Amino acid sequence: MARAQSNRRMWIVTLVAWSLALLIFFPILWTFLTSFKTEADAVSIPPQFLFFDWTTENYVEVWERTDYLRHFSNSVIISLGSSLIGLLIAIPAAWAMAFTPTPRTRGVLMWMLSTKMLPAVGVLVPIYLLFKRFGLLDTRTGLVIVLLLSNLPIMVWMLFTYFKEIPRDILEAARMDGATTRNELLYILAPMALPGIASTLLLNVILAWNESFWTLNLTAASTGPLTAFIASFSAPEGLFYAKLSAASTLAIAPIVVLGWLSQKQLVRGLTFGAVK
Repeated sequence: MARAQSNRRMWIVTLVAWSLALLIFFPILWTFLTSFKTEADAVSIPPQFLFFDWTTENYVEVWERTDYLRHFSNSVIISLGSSLIGLLIAIPAAWAMAFTPTPRTRGVLMWMLSTKMLPAVGVLVPIYLLFKRFGLLDTRTGLVIVLLLSNLPIMVWMLFTYFKEIPRDILEAARMDGATTRNELLYILAPMALPGIASTLLLNVILAWNESFWTLNLTAASTGPLTAFIASFSAPEGLFYAKLSAASTLAIAPIVVLGWLSQKQLVRGLTFGAVK
């Protein structure tokens, strides 16, 4: 009886999990299918799911109309640059808070996290004026800076959580053997927390890749990443859904592939220290 109930519970959980997965995946699938439709089929009522005239003309027009590779390279440079520089700042900060805490450490962490609750539009005007003053508008450097500062609290919090799970005795033993702070970070802490560091890097690359608010407001034609590439397919006369879907598919494909290939590492890092 207990075994039957356990099996029934397992089937219910599996069914719910697959239902949620399909619900989350459906918009991506629909965008992919729409990218192969004509504009008439894309807006047809009732919607056509599989039985329509498949065409690649949307991809051809998107490729010929815009410089996809330039937008792609901008996304790679901006997302990787902001994430790697963020790690260089977040690792020492999280190390200091995890292993040499003060009475104000928790307050500092909460203050950092509270900055993520501020609507980005609330600081758009001062940041825009500052970027204009220092010549950072429509530059990759400017986007790297703003995305670095935007995601840094998340990086510090994640790394702080991982570092807290590492036994303090190991670091104290290394100090007694004469290890410097640099050796402690590079040869002891980093290898032990590698899954957490890798997942932090991957998550922030994804966040920076998908960022649209700052990229649309602080860039123009020359340094726009793939989010600006997608927005370029909206026109005053309306939205061209098939071409917009083709542009969206080209924009999200690299990060979807990256997430798929690194899913084990990402899950491992995100669950690091979850079981006590």
